Amino acid sequence: MAEFPIIWDWLGFAIRWLHVITAIAWIGSSFYFIALDLGLRKAPDLPKGAHGEEWQVHGGGFYHIRKYLVAPEQMPDHLTWFKWESYATWLSGAALLMVVYWAGAELYLIDAQKADLTQWQGIGISAASLGLGWVIYDRLCKSPLAARPTVLMVLLFALLMAMAWGYTQVFTGRAMMLHLGAFTATIMSANVFFIIMPNQRIVVADLQAGRAPDPKYGKIAKLRSTHNNYLTLPVVFLMLSNHYPLAFATQYNWLIAGLVFLMGVSIRHYFNTRHARAGNPTWTWAVTAILFILIMWLSTAADRSDDVAEATMTPSQLRFAQDAHFDAVQDIVLGRCSMCHAAQPVYDGIHRAPKAVHLETTQQIAAAARQIFIQSGVSHAMPPANVAWMEEEERATIRRWYRSAAAD
Repeated sequence: MAEFPIIWDWLGFAIRWLHVITAIAWIGSSFYFIALDLGLRKAPDLPKGAHGEEWQVHGGGFYHIRKYLVAPEQMPDHLTWFKWESYATWLSGAALLMVVYWAGAELYLIDAQKADLTQWQGIGISAASLGLGWVIYDRLCKSPLAARPTVLMVLLFALLMAMAWGYTQVFTGRAMMLHLGAFTATIMSANVFFIIMPNQRIVVADLQAGRAPDPKYGKIAKLRSTHNNYLTLPVVFLMLSNHYPLAFATQYNWLIAGLVFLMGVSIRHYFNTRHARAGNPTWTWAVTAILFILIMWLSTAADRSDDVAEATMTPSQLRFAQDAHFDAVQDIVLGRCSMCHAAQPVYDGIHRAPKAVHLETTQQIAAAARQIFIQSGVSHAMPPANVAWMEEEERATIRRWYRSAAAD
């Protein structure tokens, strides 16, 4: 079915839209409650068990909010749980990973120059790594290190750096960044599902049974929530990185990812301190700027040589390369696309091939057949603004080529 890629791309678009919507809801509620928690104030009329209160104004109304460190003496009639935002974000992200990187493993996931993996081996590594990350992190948090949160955060950073380096040994740069984001997001969502929510349910059950809740459950949940707070901004960066080859298409992409995590810490430290009314640490912005300058420098540092023998083409790639229309399409792509999609782009202002897609060789063009069909055959997305003057007949040739090869 030659039109299947169009349906598949729209499916990916719909899931991505859902993922963004749910992520906004999760991040928004998370950041709000962190700011609320840090901004609580003492008051002489606080009820028993209340830790602090906050008055806020929004949308023309005033809100009076009180926080109980453990729980109120009586269970309220109505209680809102914040959980579905986290679950929906992870589930939609997992679906997007499957649609884009698992289904498109030959193009987006596996780098044959790094590791000779089959599609199923790449998918297996992808899935297993996400679960392994949670197991290691969870055991660290349940160890005596929980009493030393700073040391625990340093070890978490070391784990993330190790995973970043490991991913870049087997996956494409684009997949490395995305998987590191998914690895971190899995930890965050699992914190909610396996730790924060169960602990809150224990407290509620104790209240309903007339027992005094144990404050340890709140402390455990607070530690995990703090980790989520500092990991959020780097995850957003990693999820957006696939649009910026300067971030992922370099041998130092794993170091860039590490610096992004440090930027997330410095930025959140500023806002957390401000919300707590504990000062105005403007130095954090200088640190963030220095880290970002380092990232820009690493993105243009010498990359590994592109003079590497091409991997053997897969059966699907051979089908597109051997189609009767391929020679004509190759001439079109080399004439209209390769000035940007090259190891050394020659188009003014383009320093890295967009999305690190190179279209200079038979294997590269055959591997990108679906994207060429969608971007230049079905739509006019490429070349952008048609700066290379691709003719309608050339687009028609691309469509004939893809449909002919896909039908074989």
